[in-house]
Amino acid sequence: MSKKFRSLLSIILVPQIVELIVDKEGIDELVALNELYGSRTYELLAREETNMWHYSPLTIYSIWKSEKETGEMILPEG
Repeated sequence: MSKKFRSLLSIILVPQIVELIVDKEGIDELVALNELYGSRTYELLAREETNMWHYSPLTIYSIWKSEKETGEMILPEG
């Protein structure tokens, strides 16, 4: 993982996704962070070559939400 990618992930994307989880799920920030980090969604997001980081935080939240509710990850077509 490149330093630039690691920065993008930890400074920009993760905080925005966690904020969405907190707001929409009504859970504590630490719980939201643990939920995200423990997900397959994050596993793919953290792999630079998947290009999942190109998606908006809202789209990534939706992928995470779908994974949480159904156990399946539904990625946008494109």
